[in-house]
Amino acid sequence: MPPMPTRSLVRACTHLADPAAAIDELHNSLTAADPALIVLFCSSHYDLSAVAASLRARFPGVPAIGCTTSGELTPLGYMDGSITAVAFPRGDFAASITRFDHVSRFEMGDAKPKVRDLLAEAEDTAIEMGPDARHVALFLVDGLCVKEELIISALHDALGGLPLIGGSAGDDMRFEATHVLHDGEFHVDAGVLLILTTTRPFKVFRNQHFVHTDQKMVVTQADPTRRIVTEINAEPAAREYARMVGLEGEPLTPMIFASYPVVVRVGGEYYVRSIQKVNEDESLTFFCAIDEGIVLTVATGVDIVRNLQELFDRLTVEIGKPDLILGFDCVFRSLELEQKQLKQAASKVLASQNVVGFCTYGEQFNAMHVNQTFTGLAIGAR
Repeated sequence: MPPMPTRSLVRACTHLADPAAAIDELHNSLTAADPALIVLFCSSHYDLSAVAASLRARFPGVPAIGCTTSGELTPLGYMDGSITAVAFPRGDFAASITRFDHVSRFEMGDAKPKVRDLLAEAEDTAIEMGPDARHVALFLVDGLCVKEELIISALHDALGGLPLIGGSAGDDMRFEATHVLHDGEFHVDAGVLLILTTTRPFKVFRNQHFVHTDQKMVVTQADPTRRIVTEINAEPAAREYARMVGLEGEPLTPMIFASYPVVVRVGGEYYVRSIQKVNEDESLTFFCAIDEGIVLTVATGVDIVRNLQELFDRLTVEIGKPDLILGFDCVFRSLELEQKQLKQAASKVLASQNVVGFCTYGEQFNAMHVNQTFTGLAIGAR
């Protein structure tokens, strides 16, 4: 017998390798919500066409959005090679969705026409839901489009300052192709924008566990369009970075970049600029916008697990114990937790706070594309 419908947010995950069986397992849990929307995060190791076909078959008429990952945040904490999802119950939530194609060629003026129509639809929905209804925006985008800064700035402006969070899709650290789910298919070079309307209390947040040091370096040569830095302090970028963090002559790996990030100061606050990889010519490719003349500051980390718990304590004070936290966690945070053997401890904290989400190639927070942070949407009880 199918479970009785509930007005609760329902979270689920599956490790089954067969796409049809995996979606069947999710369906057995998620259908209890009588969902108005399903948000799903899927390892890129799955046959995505088969996952999409099974979703269409098992959830006919229910809008579903999501993306591929570099690790999943599930009801059990961190997982790899899985699918995790959350169902938003009809009555408490309504979804207005649109897709942007060819985001690698996105221009500033592309946002307003679609966002204007989407806002009008969301406003009509809010009138039906009553005076307590409010909106929050979620954006998922191809993590290799190299256009997140422009897109997120344009969307935030077009949304009129509506709270906005999201993440850049991953592909399990292969850096070959990332996919966004919308309208029953997985798409490349695309982004999907959701305006979620709800009567529940909610809070968007950005959290990082790094503080700046006194070690500074200047980008002296760069290719901003490709996010590549060729020189730092007039020296080959990779060599000078290694020297500045005290690892001269060491091979530079994702684990190193996760543990020794650099930050930039914007509007009085420090934001991480994560390094994606070192190239054969000793240049560095970044996950975020970079340009000549930028001053990079070496950062050092605080206790990442305690930092997470303190975040959740603050959220509980503001909206009560969250029924759901939709979380977007930089993949480098996951790598750091592995290196420090803290992943199990962090998983327990995430699971205790009803977190569902994924490990990203970048995070979105209001008008900014950021790195090596945990951003998200906390939703309170009815």
